[in-house]
Amino acid sequence: MQSLRKDISLAAVLLGVMHASFMTGQNATPGQNAPPPSATHFFPLKDIHRGLRGTAYTVFEGTQPEPMDVEILGVLHNAIGPRQDMILARLHGTKPEYTGVVAGMSGSPVYIDGKLAGALAFRIGEFSKEPIAGITPIEEMLQVRDQRGGDKEAGAGNWIPKIGDEAAGKPVLTETSLAADLSSSSHIGDAHSPDPIRSDLIRPIDTPLVFSGFSPEALALWKDHTPGLGLTPVAGLGGAGSDAPTPDPIVPGSAVSAILVRGDLDISATCTVTYVDPKTLLACGHPITQFGPVSMPMTKAEVVATLPSPYNAFKIINTTETVGSFTEDRETAIKGEFGLKAQMIPLTVHIAQDGAEAAEKTLHLEVIDQEQITPSAVMVSVFQGLMQSNWYGAETTYRVRAAVRLKGYPAVKFENLVAPSDFAPSNLLTALELGERFNRLYANAARRTPIEGIELSVDAMPGRRTMQIQAVQSSQSEVRGGDTLSIEATLQPWRGEVRNVRIPVKLPSTLPAGKVRLLVSDGGTLDRLMQPAQLGGTALDVAATIAQLNSQHATDRLYVTLLAPDAQVAIDGRTLTAVPLSLANVLEPARENHSMSLSGESAVPLGSVGTDAVLSGQQVITLRVE
Repeated sequence: MQSLRKDISLAAVLLGVMHASFMTGQNATPGQNAPPPSATHFFPLKDIHRGLRGTAYTVFEGTQPEPMDVEILGVLHNAIGPRQDMILARLHGTKPEYTGVVAGMSGSPVYIDGKLAGALAFRIGEFSKEPIAGITPIEEMLQVRDQRGGDKEAGAGNWIPKIGDEAAGKPVLTETSLAADLSSSSHIGDAHSPDPIRSDLIRPIDTPLVFSGFSPEALALWKDHTPGLGLTPVAGLGGAGSDAPTPDPIVPGSAVSAILVRGDLDISATCTVTYVDPKTLLACGHPITQFGPVSMPMTKAEVVATLPSPYNAFKIINTTETVGSFTEDRETAIKGEFGLKAQMIPLTVHIAQDGAEAAEKTLHLEVIDQEQITPSAVMVSVFQGLMQSNWYGAETTYRVRAAVRLKGYPAVKFENLVAPSDFAPSNLLTALELGERFNRLYANAARRTPIEGIELSVDAMPGRRTMQIQAVQSSQSEVRGGDTLSIEATLQPWRGEVRNVRIPVKLPSTLPAGKVRLLVSDGGTLDRLMQPAQLGGTALDVAATIAQLNSQHATDRLYVTLLAPDAQVAIDGRTLTAVPLSLANVLEPARENHSMSLSGESAVPLGSVGTDAVLSGQQVITLRVE
């Protein structure tokens, strides 16, 4: 028993020493606390070989890069793609051996003999017992800086070899030596295996996409509406600090963030700086989105903590001072330019409760202007912004007023009532509706001017304010042209007593004798009738798109529409009713190329009435004209 107690005590002491060593940043090798080299010289890929030792730098906590020992295992030729080699390395030191390869570590610069060889960029295997990583050679990253082959020197007296040069007489990594070195991880087979290296076991180190202030529901919405970006969405573990200047300069090994949304809510992706010169930096060692040319704010970042995990270790980040803009997102690196301002779209969300001014709340945001991201970023920000209010609830109805402003054009405006349904809360339905209208304008191929801003004002009202049309009737079944009649509709609210509403309507004096129909409906039904989809046709231009969006009908009104026996033409976003047959024949070529739709009935609005609830349903009344 005493022997057991001594063993336990000894183990506790050893664990304490290891923990203290980790917290103080002491590595196994003396002299490893030196900062990254101040002058950048480059280590040629052709001289990389097994057995070399080097040092990598990354931030585990705070803003100061810390060193890690690196043992080069060899070079995997064409491992990432044609003529794209990867250097394989094992990390040593108290911290990397404790945390493993960490999400956010990608881009950490690797130096051999004081010369920059590349950036940590790839994770090898899953649940690996050792911190083994792939390195993107620096000469492949420099192509992103120069936008041409990396055959020019970037530092005095340093020659950068071309990609694909082989080391003459130097041992490189073979399948057999790789299997021997990584046998403990059991992820890679022996030299006789038909597939000794599984491609799915070599993947870029995760770049955490941190959603600060967002809920899990918002992340789910983002995933449903955003294409795969090579990013790992994380809710809440990180945030945005002050944008005031911070004293620590950006150096190789510093954490740096790309901003997608900033303000009262924040979305950012963070990796590590590999290379810095007075004008530019290179980071990550792999793409974030691989969209090519981009415009994303570039900020400094503070690592609050590094969370170890055998499944997915990652850094918890606060973004800080904006220092420029990321301009390129390519296969081997992202490129940032100091002092350059990124193009962003202002988004304002104003929330009140039944017009109670004393309790109003306004959120100010800026959203990245990037075709593949912006619509989803706007939608998820609105969704979360409405959830931020104390008035949010599952049974809340919103009075929504919104405007999207495009330079050089009238604003896209809409005012609607949005109520929850059995399938979705009102904040999600509001976000989807605004997102759909915004995207029709934003994604218009003819748009050449920027979006100047998005403004959203919401009044929150308790309860689910919805109604459904149950029955309709007319005060007369036999009529003459020019008659005024009363249409009565029976409406069933979600909860409460049935409501009857009357709408006086006047028929056109030119109605021919015979049967005509009146459509009593909600606004959505009328929109589908008056703005039919153009199958296979050319897209509307910007002005026509704005006109069509601004002519959509409200959700909280009951409409009465005459279905007259005349031709109706929808062309270039506009609807023409009661079109003479001769004109319809003239427009026939447009119909053949699907830029026009022709209907045998014209929808002629006769009247409407407000319902103070989101209305759904439709019914038709048939009248006889004498």
